[in-house]
Amino acid sequence: MAENNQSIFDMIHQYGPMVGLGIIGIAVLIVVLYYLRLASLKEFKQKYDYINKNEIDTLWRATVVLLIGAVVAVNALFGETEFLWLAVKIFVSAMLALIIGVIIQNILRFYFPFYIEKRLKKLRYTPRISPKTGKAMKLLSEEEEDVYLDEGMQAEEDIFSVDYDVWVDEETGYTKIEKYSGHLHALQCSECNYQTLKVVKEEIIKSPTMTEEGELMKYYKCSYCGHKARKTFHIAKLKDNADAADQATG
Repeated sequence: MAENNQSIFDMIHQYGPMVGLGIIGIAVLIVVLYYLRLASLKEFKQKYDYINKNEIDTLWRATVVLLIGAVVAVNALFGETEFLWLAVKIFVSAMLALIIGVIIQNILRFYFPFYIEKRLKKLRYTPRISPKTGKAMKLLSEEEEDVYLDEGMQAEEDIFSVDYDVWVDEETGYTKIEKYSGHLHALQCSECNYQTLKVVKEEIIKSPTMTEEGELMKYYKCSYCGHKARKTFHIAKLKDNADAADQATG
């Protein structure tokens, strides 16, 4: 019995570090593949969407795999002759890994979004290059872009559910329209200062007409401290179809 136990410990000591390093290698591979995929994307909008959708989740998955690999490797490096001490080592190292994991998770949830937001803004507002002329295109203002948006697009923008960016090649008239979520990103909470304040509800207080603007109430809640806030936004007046057609042709 003792010999069998010793052979088990010998196998753990011999192969455990390699298994642990292999798992750590998988974690590194997850991150490398993510950034290789990101680098392969040519369009700024594609990079924007990919980072926004995947980066935090990818880094968190890699962190979990890395911590598992570290626990396996550390416990296999030092030989044990009793299962009790091995169990104690596994428990202690697992608790340390859990603490480290919680710290990293909080960093990814509450601090890392500031860094991501800066990168996303840079990607969104970097001048697009016209495929027609190879020159930088112009980003239109909210007023200028309405000519290029249909009624459905304008309605989405009016209630802040979607935001459209319209880039125009002034030399050839080539147009590129990019769609962004109107309330996808969290704002900075005034109470805890974390970027964790998100829209939880939108309510039209007053519908717009052709003569008067409407009002939209947006309700926010901080996912960290629970702070609640609300803010009123104006909804643009409805446009007459004939006026819109004249503006588009003019």
